[in-house]
Amino acid sequence: MAEAKRIRVIETLDEVDRILVAALQADSRTTNSRLASAAGIAESTCVSRVRSLVSRGIVTRFTALVDPKSIGLGLQALISVSIRAGARTHIPAFRDSIRVMPRVVQLFFLGGSEDFIIHLSARDTDDVRDFVLENLSANPAVASTRTSMVFEHFYNGVAPE
Repeated sequence: MAEAKRIRVIETLDEVDRILVAALQADSRTTNSRLASAAGIAESTCVSRVRSLVSRGIVTRFTALVDPKSIGLGLQALISVSIRAGARTHIPAFRDSIRVMPRVVQLFFLGGSEDFIIHLSARDTDDVRDFVLENLSANPAVASTRTSMVFEHFYNGVAPE
C-alpha cells in the first residue's frame, strides 16, 4: 500500500505571530522580554508563541549572519549555471555537490533559461575564477555559466553593517 502524501496546510498568522516573526527575522537573538514587549504579550505567552511558531514549521531555524569581509571573503558573486539538455538526470547530484561546498552561501534551483544560481563568497576574482573552472567548467553536465559580481547586497531590506 502506497504511503499517503502529507499535505502541508498553509498556516495563517495572527498579528502577534507576524510581530514575533518580524522581530526574529530582524534579530534572532532578541530576548524573550523584548519580543514580548514588541508584541504586547506576557513573557510566558511569548515563549509559548515562539515555540508554536517553531513546532508548526513557520520558524525553521535561528541563524547568524557573518560579515564575509571580516573573514577574508570580501567579494560576492552570483554564478548562473545552465545544465546540458542531455544531462538533466544529473541535476540532483549536481545540486547536492554544489550546495555543500565551502563558500557557497546560497544555491537557487530555478525554472527558466538558467537552472541554478550560486551565491558565492570569495577572497578575490581569482578565487571566483578558480571555483568556476574547477567546479563548473570541468563538470560535463554544465553547458554554460555566467558570473556577476555583487556590488551591494540587502538581506530582508537591510544592508549588512
